[in-house]
Amino acid sequence: MKNHNSEITGDNMKRIRVVQYMFLDALCIALTYIFAFISLATPASDRFTMNDFWQAVIILPFAIVFKIIVFYFMKLYRMVLDNVGFDEIFRIFVAVILTNITIAVFFLAIPNFQFIPELVLLFTSVLEAVLLIFTRMFKRILKYLTFRKNGRPGKRTLLIGAGAGGKLVYDEIRNNMELLLNPVAFVDDDTMKIGKIMSGLPIYGPISETPRLIDELKIEEVIIAIANIDGKRFQEIIQIVTERPVKIKRLPKFKELKKDAPKTLLEVNVEDLLSRDIVELDGAGVTEFISGKRVLITGAGGSIGSELVRQIIAKQPLELMLIDIYENGIYDLQMELNHKFQDDPNQVCRKILIGSVYNCERMNNIFADFKPELVFHAAAYKHVPLMEDSAVEAVRTNVIGTYNIAKLCNEYHVQKMVLVSSDKAVRPTSVMGATKRFAEMIIQHFNGISETNYSAVRFGNVLGSNGSVIPLFKKQIEKGGPLTVTDRRIIRYFMTIPEAVSLILQSATFAKGGEIFILDMGEPVKIIDMAEKMIMLAGLRPYIDIDIKFTGLRPGEKLFEELLVDKTSNHIKTENKKIFIENLLAVEEIDKDIDYIKQAFESLNNAEIKEMVGKFVSTYSSKN
Repeated sequence: MKNHNSEITGDNMKRIRVVQYMFLDALCIALTYIFAFISLATPASDRFTMNDFWQAVIILPFAIVFKIIVFYFMKLYRMVLDNVGFDEIFRIFVAVILTNITIAVFFLAIPNFQFIPELVLLFTSVLEAVLLIFTRMFKRILKYLTFRKNGRPGKRTLLIGAGAGGKLVYDEIRNNMELLLNPVAFVDDDTMKIGKIMSGLPIYGPISETPRLIDELKIEEVIIAIANIDGKRFQEIIQIVTERPVKIKRLPKFKELKKDAPKTLLEVNVEDLLSRDIVELDGAGVTEFISGKRVLITGAGGSIGSELVRQIIAKQPLELMLIDIYENGIYDLQMELNHKFQDDPNQVCRKILIGSVYNCERMNNIFADFKPELVFHAAAYKHVPLMEDSAVEAVRTNVIGTYNIAKLCNEYHVQKMVLVSSDKAVRPTSVMGATKRFAEMIIQHFNGISETNYSAVRFGNVLGSNGSVIPLFKKQIEKGGPLTVTDRRIIRYFMTIPEAVSLILQSATFAKGGEIFILDMGEPVKIIDMAEKMIMLAGLRPYIDIDIKFTGLRPGEKLFEELLVDKTSNHIKTENKKIFIENLLAVEEIDKDIDYIKQAFESLNNAEIKEMVGKFVSTYSSKN
């Protein structure tokens, strides 16, 4: 009942507001016409007598009523007055000119009727339009004058980009007091703009001078306000700005504006700072590969698994089976999908089950019921230090679980199985990496004996994934520090979650059987540099506002991550310039090895399990 009354009150307020502006418009129209009549009814005038004046006064109410009706149908009373701009001003001018021409033609057609001369009519039309515009822009004019006189509370802000994007951001800041920002200047590379003024603010440049401007103008926040900015240039600007400890925001990209809760400004985070060009995909090939098929994904609630679901569901598979042992992650994904597709009559049929890949009987029942055509195996333990102390679980899930899924793919004649592997499998120094290498060996073994097409995809650290360093650093910054880095020299290769999943899907289309696909991940990143940049992105100073402490390498951790794509090696190229195939020797039969592991591993202690894994993965040493 309360909501209904609120709606009624809102509708009444709208009607009252329309009536108010109709009255103001009538007053403005009357003032302009009366001004014209008075200016013409002078002793020097020989075209307009007092009789003509009173005749014109009589018809004025009819002109006002006519104009108000036209204005109403031209939607002059539906304008959002907080954002009156050029389009609204143009509409008012058109409405005034059209109505005045119509009135002039009508009364000029009446015999012996003296109407306003054309020149005076033109002048009064301009005056009338100005008055109508002023009544609608009064609120904005008052806000602007207050804004310019008193400034506004908030962080001193520098806007990068003195174009359409910069104007959009400035207007949003001026109209939205909740942003608590105080823009003080623009900066741009365009030499034709540098030194000029836009929206009352000076334009400096070039953008390379931003660090100096931050110091001189005491800037606390920077907004990158360049519409449709090139990705490479965006990275360059971020690198320039992060020379100083200021918060950075940016205009969202077009695709981000289409989300359920669009924002005018987005935070610039470390993912923006470190991300590389996304792998270019053969979208049509991936769609053809997935469309109309029954797809099963293990580990579907994890960082990689959930993104696999999002990208695969967009390719219109026939059905999706999502499996995970961790109910919270898969529940969050379920709620996300339910919300996204709640009004979609053609949504993909999907089923979500809780289960462990090392429970062979449970997996067998799922395969028997669902009969998948494609399987993406993302279920795994991946946290290096944790697995060093729980090697039994690394073997149970990463080795036996993978063997179970691979074997079922063979028994149920799955077309393709893709294993999500890791760069830690390259010459592993951790039990997690060793078990992932063992999983690759399982895949290659089954590819040699089965009609199913098996392949694996290796990639490096994923930005923002569960257990990665970036979420840890964010939490440490929120708590005031310190940030913990294991070693000042430690470096890693990074990629985004969407990029990793795109690689998996594209590689699956390339797979002929037995391949281990790897990605050219570009240049490595020093973790210490990442920590310092993240502190500065928060508007703080490394080692002053927030300290960084070095804790020493953890068990199983490498100082320098292995280079996946060694330019000196003879890797097999694919159609995608960023995707290669590792040259690996064929794997011998491992069924007996798995039987031995199943019987032995539960009774072994942590160190003995590592030694056992080392017997089967020759490149692994537990004494790293």
